[in-house]
Formats: sequence, C-alpha cells, structure tokens
Amino acid sequence: MAPRKPSTPKAATQTKILIVDDHPMMREGLRSMINRQPDMRVCGEAENAAQAMSAVQQFAPDLALVDITLPGKSGLELAKDLKVMLPQLVILAISMHDESLYAERMLRAGASGYIAKQQPPEELLKAIRQVLDKRVYVSKEVSESLLRRFSWQPRGDVSPTKLLTDREFEIMRLIGEGKAPREIARQLHLSPKTIAVHAANIRHKLNLKTTAQLIRFAVQHEDPRNRARD
Repeated sequence: MAPRKPSTPKAATQTKILIVDDHPMMREGLRSMINRQPDMRVCGEAENAAQAMSAVQQFAPDLALVDITLPGKSGLELAKDLKVMLPQLVILAISMHDESLYAERMLRAGASGYIAKQQPPEELLKAIRQVLDKRVYVSKEVSESLLRRFSWQPRGDVSPTKLLTDREFEIMRLIGEGKAPREIARQLHLSPKTIAVHAANIRHKLNLKTTAQLIRFAVQHEDPRNRARD
C-alpha cells in the first residue's frame, strides 16, 4: 500500500499534517477532525514506518502525528529517522500507551509532544497548535515528572525502566503484549539470538532472575491497571 494522499484541495496557508497510524478508523477520525479546521489539512497518511518515510519525502508535511505502536519499526524509532530526514518536521506522538513510560522517550527521540488517544478532540487540536508554536505538549503529570528529573531526588525514585535503551524498551513492550521471541524477531527484523541477548540484558538491568519474572514485569508495565493492583 502506497502512502495515501487525501483529495482535500490544497491551501498554501494551511498547515500540512501527516497521519501515521496502522488503524484505518483512527486515521479516518483524525483526518475528518483535522480537515474541519480552517488552518489545517491532512496532506498524507501512512500505516507503517516505511510508508511514513516515503510520505514525508512526497508531501513535505509541517507536522506528523505518529502512533507509537506500528507494524515493524515502532513510532519511537520512526521519530528518530524522521528528524534525520526532515529536521524541521514537528512530531506529535499519539498513543494508547501509558504516558509516564513513553512520553520522555518520545521527546528524546525528537517529538515535540505526546498525547493519549483517550483525550477529547479539542485537546488534540490544542496539542497540535501548541507544538506548531514551538512549545512542548505533555500532560501536567508528565511535565511535573520531567521537572523533578532536573532537581535532586533519591536514587530509589528513578524507575528501573529508565536504565533500558530504546531498543530494549521496545522489546519489553512487545513481551508485555504477549508476543513470543520469534514473533518479536520477525516484527523488528532481528534474529532470535539478538532478541535473546536483549532479553538477557533487560533482565540484568531490572534485576530479574527468570524469563517468567520478565514477562510479569513487562505485562504490568504494558497495562497500568495491572500496576494499580499490586
């Protein structure tokens, strides 16, 4: 499937937005909402990282709405590639994942903001306009957490997941989704042996002794409701 260019008439004064999400209904909802705005239009759509890279070259968007969970390469890795290809591109991450785990990593990868898919449309529009205005958009809770990172805090307050590299963090996320090592290897285009090495490094950094402990930890961090029950 080639990057899809909507039939919306061009307008030089409108902000061009690229939607990167693998769910057609999600893209349709975002497209409808954005195209109703007089100052914005969807210039293209993509359902995976490869299509997104092609769409950026073809449409030269001002902003990319990037979902974190994509088939193959994740939105986290895609954000890094997009910033290399088009440094001036503004990236807003949009995801159903726990913001406290993903927002900081997406900001480090080059995104200007992070918003949960559960937020109402008016909040998403606010986020889009805020990052286009060269300001960072995150929730109040994440903003306070980031500020605390720049102030003194006891070492025990640092989440152990901060020790993981982005690749290790992505593998832990996929483990939390219930994917087997071979499935993860296929999705990330890596060898099963490489996945095993990463999994061993993750266990070491998180002080987990067994694969079963790693799976339980990953599942808990994939679904914040599980953490609330502990």
